[in-house]
Amino acid sequence: MKWLQKKRVLLLLFLGFLVIIFFNSSWLSLFYPIHYKEEIKYHASNNDLDPLMVAAIIKVESNFKTGSESKKGALGVMQIMPDTAKWVILKAKLEDIPLEKVKGETGANIQIGTWYLKSLSDQFEGNPIAMIAAYNAGPTNVKNWIKSGRWDGSLEKSNDIPFGETRHYVKRVSHYYEQYQNIYESL
Repeated sequence: MKWLQKKRVLLLLFLGFLVIIFFNSSWLSLFYPIHYKEEIKYHASNNDLDPLMVAAIIKVESNFKTGSESKKGALGVMQIMPDTAKWVILKAKLEDIPLEKVKGETGANIQIGTWYLKSLSDQFEGNPIAMIAAYNAGPTNVKNWIKSGRWDGSLEKSNDIPFGETRHYVKRVSHYYEQYQNIYESL
């Protein structure tokens, strides 16, 4: 009988140890790493964006893989479409960044992506959920959904987003953003 009690105590201690390790943010950061912290922090700050939101978008877009190119042709860690990159380069006066750098150079990709996110944030009056949706579906679609009353721009009503891909995207980015907020005090 005493041996069984000792086993239970040891099991409870072991489980307690696992719980402490798992909920310690330094351990959790192994499951939710953020790469390119300096570039994210720098460009997010320059564009008045939350760096953890930018990191969550990068996580969902490319899982931090440099040089990524989607089947649709989106480029780099932030998966920027070439036409969008050209538009940002022109509007932001970033002519020193050739389109080739958008795919392969993480800093240039994040610079263009964060500038674009800032323009979306401005278009949607700082609504981060609408900004996320517009990054995926395009601002015209999101404006039409909100204007028509189809979606109100909130996370709570994200099931009302007409595009399944965008609905899923908004939920995934929001999930990673929440995890990053719980794990990292800041970048």
